[in-house]
Amino acid sequence: MKLPKTTLILILLALGLGGFVYFYEIRGTTVREETKEQKQKIFSFGEDDVQSLTVKTRKLTLNLERNPEPSNPKWVIKSPISGPANDAIVSYLMDLLVKGKSNSTLSTPVKELGQFALDEPPATINITLKNRQSHQLILGKSNFNGRFLYAQADPAAKPDGNINVLLVSTDFANAVNRDLSEWQQPIDNSQKLPPLNIPKPSPTNSKP
Repeated sequence: MKLPKTTLILILLALGLGGFVYFYEIRGTTVREETKEQKQKIFSFGEDDVQSLTVKTRKLTLNLERNPEPSNPKWVIKSPISGPANDAIVSYLMDLLVKGKSNSTLSTPVKELGQFALDEPPATINITLKNRQSHQLILGKSNFNGRFLYAQADPAAKPDGNINVLLVSTDFANAVNRDLSEWQQPIDNSQKLPPLNIPKPSPTNSKP
């Protein structure tokens, strides 16, 4: 049986619409989600790619380098003192740098960075990779409800002259605002304790 021309056109349109819905709604959603996930990530390097870190706050400038010796600790402090670093503290910061994401991105003129405290930032993290590439994360003040920090990652002016301002976790502030002693490897005092001398009981004199 020969289908009417109008019916054939409707069938072809339905097939075409079905294909469009599949590729745009199903396949397209997956691609858009992957792209969104990639855009939200602050940096794309891995932990093993990092060679050195410089953490600068208002009370301390700390230089850390990966330990050239294949032993613990993984990180050493180069300045303002020299010595082994607290791997747990450094790993906490490193985990944020590698896995951290931006919850939102604002485009703002350079002259307005002061309202985010990014013109004179409370903290700056400079990252140098093993391939000699460098990255920078500038941390500003918290947002209006204190849930996030304003930040800049590898700041550079866009063609329109604006700068991207990110919203990142307040964990970054907790990770960098530390005393020098916290960055140092803890001292194991258990090996320095003197041996415990237990006095021997003196013999009692008893008459036979």
